[in-house]
Amino acid sequence: MLMTHPQLPAGAREEQVNALTSFGKGVPSPRQRLQKAHAHRLRVLAWPPPKTKTIRMRVRTIILAILVVAVAFIGATLAFDRLWPTSLEPGRPALVAVPPLQPLTGTSTVLTPAIIAMPAIRDALDAQTPRDVSGKARNPSPQILSNADLNYTITRGPLDVAGRSDALVVTAPLSGTFQVRGQFSGTARAIGGALSSLIGGNIGRGVDNLVGKPIDQRADIGGTVTVTARPTIAPNWRLAPNLSAQINLADVEMPIAGVKLSVAHEVQPFLDQTVREQTNALDRRLRNDPFIEQAARGQWAKLCRAISLGAAGPGAPKLWLEMRPTRAIAAQPKIDANAVTLLVGVEAQTRIVPNETKPDCPFPQQLDIVPQTNEGSFDIAVPIDMPLTEVSRLIEAQLAGRTFPEDGSGPFAITIKRAVVAASGDRLLISLVVDAKKRGLFSIGSDATVHVWGRPVLDQDRQVLRFADVALDVQSQAAFGLLGDAAQAAAPYLQSMLAEKAIIDLKPLAADAKKRMAAAVGDFTKQDGGLAATVTVNDLRLVGIAYDETTLRVIADAKGSVGVTISSLATH
Repeated sequence: MLMTHPQLPAGAREEQVNALTSFGKGVPSPRQRLQKAHAHRLRVLAWPPPKTKTIRMRVRTIILAILVVAVAFIGATLAFDRLWPTSLEPGRPALVAVPPLQPLTGTSTVLTPAIIAMPAIRDALDAQTPRDVSGKARNPSPQILSNADLNYTITRGPLDVAGRSDALVVTAPLSGTFQVRGQFSGTARAIGGALSSLIGGNIGRGVDNLVGKPIDQRADIGGTVTVTARPTIAPNWRLAPNLSAQINLADVEMPIAGVKLSVAHEVQPFLDQTVREQTNALDRRLRNDPFIEQAARGQWAKLCRAISLGAAGPGAPKLWLEMRPTRAIAAQPKIDANAVTLLVGVEAQTRIVPNETKPDCPFPQQLDIVPQTNEGSFDIAVPIDMPLTEVSRLIEAQLAGRTFPEDGSGPFAITIKRAVVAASGDRLLISLVVDAKKRGLFSIGSDATVHVWGRPVLDQDRQVLRFADVALDVQSQAAFGLLGDAAQAAAPYLQSMLAEKAIIDLKPLAADAKKRMAAAVGDFTKQDGGLAATVTVNDLRLVGIAYDETTLRVIADAKGSVGVTISSLATH
């Protein structure tokens, strides 16, 4: 039996059989051996057999398929990146130009009650009022007394100041002496005799014994002085005290040669005249004293300036509150049992500016008199400027990742991915990147950029910014239609969702503005030499909005209380 290699090609096996069968028939020539060797080499180069070559071809096919898939994936990724709406500009509706925000100007009012305590008034009057009064009285009986010298000296005690609803009342005790010097005249003898014949007794004999003799008698004086003031303020910045005085003396009789001389009757007219002259002089001096105007000029100059409010937030410019007082206000003094309250105030033009300014504030020649009020107050307009990029961030934080309808009840779903806000005329444009798809196991979403119009509205009760009149832009409605029935049906839900969910809570901004306002007016608080001034920001409410292409401005109204308490008038 002939054995051949089972894996040799058919031609090689044939040659092998021929070689074996021809063994011993003859020896091949060299040329034949070379041909056989060359044929064998060709057969070896044709190895491996057909089955192995098929396996290698399958591996190459798999590798090629993998390369095709990789290239396709890379191409799809590049196409995905190019088609993904990373920029919300393409397809955005044309925006209506918005004029730049102008410096916020408003009228602010500051009313300050200066409460002057009764002890301060008492101490000031006590320091300026003379303690001693002296003078000469007329000779009531020149027929009896010759070379008469009637002197009185009165010293006042501590002042007591009390207030009532219509006046300020100052009282002080009076004490002193009344002295009579002189000698009895010769006419006194005749008068004494006439008196004896009329009323009997020894008056004439007593007077006769005193004729020509000197007299020096004293009597004590006691009483009170009361000064009433009904102060008013005139439009020319002057205080009219409207003073009146009254003296009450205890009636003391001084006997002279049997005649009782009434000390109060003799001294009262001269003392009344002296006090009246002093009171009138004080009244004139106060009416002409410009102390109220001088104090007001100092405060006027202090108000006329720009107050730093700091920056509204990171990246926002530093703002200044410019105050330019234009009107001076005062109310008539209010008097009660504890103090005299003088209400003064100003109206000022205020505006928010990006740089410190030095406004021009002419001092008014006239003071406007207004009704009295119980408390001091101020009312100042304050802006809160916010970049629109920050508005976009806040809106996106509210909306990104939300899917609507939220209860999953519909056959469709819209997921918001991005949000950007831009100004256009009297509206804001909200550009959204959304994913709209039908619900289901094998649903595939379609991404699109849609643009929604909305009018910003300030909800003063809730202190939030929301959007009214929300409506899809016409181009966005067409884009939803291209995405299919699911997206088109979801469009109304998107509008209602934006009206409900696109809300910016402004209360933190208001709280920050209140803090900055309190810091700005803090330097008006003063504790110095018997004067204490307090300024408190009680509330800050948001009252309006404005915007331009880069900034949203929320206008706030800061209200607070202000007061001045004067415990000493020594340096004021």
